[in-house]
Parts: sequence; C-alpha cells; structure tokens
Amino acid sequence: MTDNLSTSVAPKEFLGHPRGLVICFLTEMWERFSYYGMRALLIFYLTQHFLFSDQSASSIYAAYISLVYITPVIGGVVADRYIGPVKAVILGSLLLVAGHLGMAIEGSQAVETIVGGETLIQRDPLYLQVFYFSLGLIIMGVGFLKANISTLVGSMYEREDPRRDGAFTLFYMGINAGSFLGAIICGLLLQYKGFSWGFGAAGIGMLFGLVVFIKGHHLFGDAGKPKDPVALQQKIIPGISREILIYILAFVGVLVCWQLMQAPPLVGGLVGATLVGMTLTVVVYAFTKCEPMDRNRMLVCLFLMSYQIIFWSLWEQTGSSLNLMADRNVDRIVFGLELPAAMFQSVNAFFIITLAPIFSIVWIYLNRRGWEPSTPTKFALALMQLGLGFLFLVYGASLATDPTQIALIWLILLYLLHTTAELCISPVGLSMTTKLSVPSVVGMMMGCWFLAMAGGNYISGTIAAMTGSDTIGGEVVDPAAALANYMDVYYTAGIYSIGIGVLALFISPVLKQFMHGIK
Repeated sequence: MTDNLSTSVAPKEFLGHPRGLVICFLTEMWERFSYYGMRALLIFYLTQHFLFSDQSASSIYAAYISLVYITPVIGGVVADRYIGPVKAVILGSLLLVAGHLGMAIEGSQAVETIVGGETLIQRDPLYLQVFYFSLGLIIMGVGFLKANISTLVGSMYEREDPRRDGAFTLFYMGINAGSFLGAIICGLLLQYKGFSWGFGAAGIGMLFGLVVFIKGHHLFGDAGKPKDPVALQQKIIPGISREILIYILAFVGVLVCWQLMQAPPLVGGLVGATLVGMTLTVVVYAFTKCEPMDRNRMLVCLFLMSYQIIFWSLWEQTGSSLNLMADRNVDRIVFGLELPAAMFQSVNAFFIITLAPIFSIVWIYLNRRGWEPSTPTKFALALMQLGLGFLFLVYGASLATDPTQIALIWLILLYLLHTTAELCISPVGLSMTTKLSVPSVVGMMMGCWFLAMAGGNYISGTIAAMTGSDTIGGEVVDPAAALANYMDVYYTAGIYSIGIGVLALFISPVLKQFMHGIK
C-alpha cells in the first residue's frame, strides 16, 4: 500500500468523509453487535449454564478476549502480504457468522451435586465442545476482520489529514452503536427466551454486516486489493493455490483456538511470548529498515501501545467482574422493573454514541487553534479517568445503607468516566497507529495494537479472579462479603491507574518530540 491511497477511492464524499467510511461504519457496527451481544452474555453463560466458578469463568473469559485480540496480528500480516484487506474482512465475517450461530446451540444445563462433602459439576461434554469450537470460529473471524477494517479506514486519509482522528472517532461510534444494540437486544432475549436466543441474534447481526460489506467493498478501490494477485493464484500444492491454502490454514487456526480455549494458562504464555516477539520484530524493523524520522515514530507508537496493556487490564472488568457485580450487588430496579444485568453492558456504548461526535468536533476545533493535546497526553488523561471511575464506584459503595447493594447511579458514573477515558485512547490509538507506522507495515502495526490489547485483556482475567466469590448453583453465597471484595480490588485498581496516568502526563512532551510533527 502507498501512503496516499485516498486517490484510488471513489471521490464522492458523505458528510465530508469518503463514502467508504460508511461501509466500514456499518460493517463494524454489525460485527460489534454480534460480538458485544454475545460478550454481554458470556460470563453468565459460564457461571449460570455451565456452572464454572467465578475464578474459572474469569480465566476462560480472559483467554477468549485475549485470543480475540491476538489473532489480528495474523490477520493483519496475511492481508498485508497476500490477500488484501477486503478478502480478509470477508473471510473473517464468514467465520464470525458460523461461530455466533454455533453459540446458539445451547445444550443441557450443567448439574451441581455434593458427594461426600465434595462438589461435583456434570457438564454435557458434547455441548461444551460445541461451545469451545464456536469460540474458536469467532476468535479467528475477529482476527481477519478487526485489524483490516481499521486499516481500510486509515487508507482513505493521508497522514496529515486533520479529518483522520475525527474519522476514527466516527468509526468508533459505529462500533459502539452495534455494541449498544447488541447488549440490549441479546440481554433482553436472555432474560425472556434464554441463552440460545441471545446468541442466535448475535449471529444474525453478523450476517447483516457481511452483506453490507460485500455490497460496498468496491468503494475502497485499489486500497483493498491484494498486492500481487498473480502470486495469490500460484499453485503451492498441486491443485491448491496460495489463496486456497490461506483459507485452509485459517480453518486450522480455528482448530488451534478450539483447543487453546480449554487451556487458559497456555493462552497467557502464548500472549506473552507473541507480545515479546512482535515487540522485538518492530524494534529490529525500525532500526534496520527505517529512516531516523520513521524509526522514531514507530518506536513511540510501540511505547504508547504499552499503555494499552494497563488500560485494558482494568477497563475489561466491564465484561467480567463488573458484569457479575451488576447482577449480584447493584440495585437494578428502575420504575418498578428489575433490568437484566447484561443490558448494562450497553451503557458504555450509549455514552460513546452520545459523546463521540462531541469529541470528534472538539479535537478538530482544538487542532485548528493549535490547542489539541498530543496523542501521549490523551493517553495519560485516559488512564487518570479510568482510575477515577473505580474510585467513584468505591465511594458510592461506602454510602450504601445496604451492605449487599450499591445504587445503580454509581455504576453508571463509572461507565461515564470509563467512556471518556476510552475516547481518549482507543479511537485516537487506531488513528495514531496508521499515522506513525510505515505504510508498508501498517497492517502489522495495527495487529500489534490489538496484541497489546490482548495482553491487557489476559491480565484482566487475573484481576477479575481476585474479585471471585463462593457460589452454589451460580448464586453467590455471601453478597455482603462479595461486594466488599469487589470494592477492595477496585480501590487498588483506581489508585494505580491514576498514578501511572500522572507519570505518563509528565513524559508526554518527550514522546511528542520524537513524533516529528505528528500529533
């Protein structure tokens, strides 16, 4: 890919942006509908249907979320070198449709019995394997779709285009529109119809995303095509072209992920080893292949990705420990009705939808006046806001008259602060990666961005496990002790996050210098 790909994209615009942004917006919206709709149910599926302990469920959840973000490294490289972003997105979408629909095969409820003072859990082995295999399909599907749909967004803008951060913020709005709808619809279906209905709706949503992308992928022009179409059709094995071989290996990847999901500690080792390996690869590339200016930019990009690990290890409590806490220890009665805990996974998305356009406008306004904070400064602000969210929740718990329940408003306030934090790091980070990376390896660097998220997400499982409580049949034994334990962990998380954010703020001017004019 070249640095100026916008010339190969259809010149017509929509609201000041290339029309291809609309296709990326809608595709990602439906993909996130399916992903976050399923994600809102996952921790409950593990603890209530399969009757895993809080600690085991958090470990499985973290392994899944980690692999979801590590596979974009593969998807980004394969797209960069061989099949191009468009074919990668279509492949990923097909795998996702199959995986989400597979999750709808619920099977029988696990049974808990006590024999000789020992608790035994009987789970149907067939349906448990269907569950793990479906997760494998989703993991590989996200791997091929996630990095490459973001790369397509970046390909429509030149490096110095002031619309770039705004475009990624709008793109991020699409992500959260899907998340908002997915959590509400799938959460309600879980409440009134069961897990299979919620997971099935997620699969149908992904099917909509696939149709949208196939209909509109021509808008990307040469940006989405393979680098060498001739080489792609070359026969590697008699009767099997390089392209077909890639698809076969993608399915092999599904089988690998299927097995990894049954060994969470192995996933942690894999994530750590891959993170170290990719870091060294980028460093070597920067020093051997790049001019000094590009080298400095890539190293700054790599350094800022380390903030991702800290941020997502805490933010991702949303889908695990905070989700369980909302179910067990939050007063969810609104206007006389008790709302499903899974529905509150939509709160963050609602705030994103509400605030993303404002942030987009503010960044452009500040940029025109030379006041826009640098990317390192935005990242530091994100960490501080993240910590404040946890501390406000702890403060709210201290005001509660019932030792087992916390007022819903404090959970909402946490999500508000975590949303403003997210808007300072996630869409900005996507834009940063495409700006600071050498164009020929932007897909790989985007994969590194998601790999850093994978590292944080795996660590999130360890933190979530610290909040675990004793349960019987999926129900917590001592709600008061459970709430106190949640608050102890969240207080520590808040203090550490704010402290690291303040340190990051102090070093941001140094990092800005090495970005050589890119904000």
